[in-house]
Parts: sequence; structure tokens; C-alpha cells
Amino acid sequence: MAEQPTPQVLIDAMPDGMYVVDTERRITLWNRSAARISGFPEEEVLGRWCGDGLLNHVDETGRAMCDVRCPLAGTMRDGRPRTCRMFLHHRDGRLIPVRITASPLRDADGRITGALETFSEDGLYFAAQAQLREAESLALRDPLTGLGNRRSLELCLDRRLEGFRRTGRRFGVLILDLDHFKLVNDTYGHMVGDEVLQEVARALRHAVRPHDDVIRHGGEEFVILAGPVTPAQLAALAQRVMQGVRRGRYATAPQHLQTLSIGSALVRAEDTAVSLIHRADQRLLAAKVTGRDRAVSVDAVV
Repeated sequence: MAEQPTPQVLIDAMPDGMYVVDTERRITLWNRSAARISGFPEEEVLGRWCGDGLLNHVDETGRAMCDVRCPLAGTMRDGRPRTCRMFLHHRDGRLIPVRITASPLRDADGRITGALETFSEDGLYFAAQAQLREAESLALRDPLTGLGNRRSLELCLDRRLEGFRRTGRRFGVLILDLDHFKLVNDTYGHMVGDEVLQEVARALRHAVRPHDDVIRHGGEEFVILAGPVTPAQLAALAQRVMQGVRRGRYATAPQHLQTLSIGSALVRAEDTAVSLIHRADQRLLAAKVTGRDRAVSVDAVV
């Protein structure tokens, strides 16, 4: 009869990493797969407290998991198994995506004497998540300028309206339209027109503050959501945007064609996304009717 493998042989044959801690979270068992995945050999981990920064588990945002959020500690507190995804720090410093399961260990009387954790590399899941986030980002991005698109505008408006109703901090909308842009396309071609739009997008990104949203609404029309702002700050932003576009580097199209008409509006308590955009759009029309190359705000021509 063949000799049966010992428990340690079986544990070391497991493809998943496995380790055991006592009630003080000191490591009492560390299998070969744990050493392979983490880079830490058994002799470096046995007897150490698992929260001393050795494995340094973190979640997808980089928040530490080895404090009160430790799955092993939680399992020993309530006796319930836990499964989650996180990253551990390899011995060489790189992050390894892993899927872990923590389970309580009990004695013959049912008292918790420690916990067992198994972990396996989980790169495919995190790669799929990254691809999904990239696809979502692309779905909200204008491919020509890299700015947000119409769908992005809807989401940003909803988020800002919700924040305004919760905090009372006002935000504003600028709707911008390039003056005489059809002349650029008709005279110099759509390739040059696209270059102009890309340069305008660059100028807008440089003119706004870090927390403002810049969106290509379609064609030669752009939208900026700015906040929190006062009426004076919104008017100043409109002027900064106009100056930035005028100073842009337009390699082919004549410089004098690159001017903007702008309509602006500050959010009101009764506003919806539709009413706010409509009010700014009406002021954009007023800017065009009164001569272009200007911004019409709440009260007057700026």
C-alpha cells in the first residue's frame, strides 16, 4: 500500500497561496504557493504579524486593507468567511492582483483559534475591469478633441445639479460657438477645420480651472460647466476663454477667423438640466445677433 502524503505535502501542493494566523494575527503556516505568488519565503514570514506591512494588501484605490478592514480580522470577529479582490505587494515591490478567501478556524468547542486565508492571482479580472473602464471612458469622449461628448454633458449636468441641491454651491454654464466656422471648412477644407477644433479644445482646457468640465457639444459648439462660481467669476472665465481662443496657434486658417460667441447662465433653484442649457443657449443667440465675438451673461453684454 502506497504511503499517504502528509498534510504539509498536500498543503504545499495546492496551486493557491495559503497561510494561517492565530488570534493575534501572527502567521503560523505559509505554503509554497504563498511564497511563489508573494515572493516571500516561509522563513521570512513565520511568526510575523500579518499587518506589519509585509504583504501590505491594498484595494483598487490604494487604501490599506491591513488595518480595521483586514478580512482575517473581520472573520475572526464574527466567524463568517469573506471573499474579496485586492492587491498584495510582492517582495520586489510590484502589486499583484489577487482574489482572497478568509475563513475562521475553530477548536473542538467551536471557539475561534485563528483564521486561514487562501489567495490566487487574479490578473484577468482586473484586466477586464480596466478594459471596461476604458470602454466607458471612450464612450464619454469626443474622438477628435478628447473632450467630453454629449453623453458626458448629461452626466456632468446631473452630477452638478445634485451637488447644488445638496450643498447650495452654485455653478454656471458657458455655451460657446466658433464664429464663421463654416467659412473655415468651406475655404480651407475639413482637415484644417478639424485642426482648428483641436486647437480650440486645447485653448479651452488651458483657460478653465482643474475642476471645470469642458465638453464638445457638437460641430463647432462647446460647453463649459464651471463651479462653484459667482457671477463675476463666470464672466471672468468667459473673457479668459475668449482670449485663449484668440491667442491659439492656428497653422493654416487665418487668425482673425478664430473668435467665439458665448452665452452663460448661473444655476437657479428651480432649474433642470434643460432649462439651464436653454437659458445659456438663448444668450448665445443674443451674442451672435448683436455682432459675435462677445459673451452675453445674465445681465448684459460683457
